[in-house]
Amino acid sequence: MGQPVTFLRTSSPRPGIVRFELNRTLTGMGHERYRAGQEIIGDRPCDELARRMLATGRLSSVHMHGSVITAELAEGDDSGLGEVIASLYTYYVPGVEIPSDEELVAMVEG
Repeated sequence: MGQPVTFLRTSSPRPGIVRFELNRTLTGMGHERYRAGQEIIGDRPCDELARRMLATGRLSSVHMHGSVITAELAEGDDSGLGEVIASLYTYYVPGVEIPSDEELVAMVEG
């Protein structure tokens, strides 16, 4: 369950740079920059997505502004990044048990 994030991938005139234009905003009006090896402390959607994208090992840095992600590739390949972006809001994947109504109510009341 969850809603996949859709995006349009575009290339940059600079080699090693790729852009993703998403169907939703991640940062509002702010700019966020993340670098490989840097600890990402926040728990906002942009922080989580940066953690997941950098964990692939394919990027040296990620910049997010509104609904645009600019990624600097550490390697020449950006395969797999689209799946990471699309699955940001997908919560229940195969193998994850969906909570019952009673469990969800208990979480809210507890």
